Amino acid sequence: MDHRDHAGTARPARRATGARLVLTLLSAVTLVLIPWAGPASAHGSIVDPASRNYGCWLRWGSDFQNPAMAQQDPMCWQAWQDNPNAMWNWNGLYRDNVGGDHQGAVPDGHLCSGGLTEGGRYRSMDTVGPWKTTDVGSDFTVKLYDQARHGADYFRVYVSRQGYDALTQPLRWSDLELVRETGRYAPAQDISIDVSAPGRSGRHVVFTIWQASHMDQAYYICSDVNFG
Repeated sequence: MDHRDHAGTARPARRATGARLVLTLLSAVTLVLIPWAGPASAHGSIVDPASRNYGCWLRWGSDFQNPAMAQQDPMCWQAWQDNPNAMWNWNGLYRDNVGGDHQGAVPDGHLCSGGLTEGGRYRSMDTVGPWKTTDVGSDFTVKLYDQARHGADYFRVYVSRQGYDALTQPLRWSDLELVRETGRYAPAQDISIDVSAPGRSGRHVVFTIWQASHMDQAYYICSDVNFG
């Protein structure tokens, strides 16, 4: 089931306002129905190319107990087995009070979990393996859905260097190349950032730092892509 087929939880950045309402209501209903799910965090994440946990929620949120996931989408399977709240709270992968010292707060090997933030809730995002990818070209757009309209002091978008093997290597800061740093963004639900990452082919990781502007709150988001 891909993004186009999943109308009930359609990607907010590509759907009308009514779809956003459905997405919000579905999240709320799901949290009521699943007794072990933690409280929803009305924050945001990169929805295109989909962050790891957003993609797992998008594909499997309505069918998360299906054993077929283990074969069809093994990285999402291990994530759901480890901590389902990582997907229910796909928009809450952040750290407070980092003070701009991102590399100090988030060590190598734990970039995709925000340095094991939220008590390690998102640790499965660091697992190395065949995460589902989004096809992109050398020029593409990173899209944020900011449900709480936090705005941004800046975004930093990194892409893994050619030669990095996402299938076998934990992600390190030295594996990344900064391809775009922005200025401030006013509060809005949908924010698009155009980036250019030439000279790449095959599987890569897009790593986005979103420094929210409402307080010292930094989001660390891994998206898996395939440069065709």
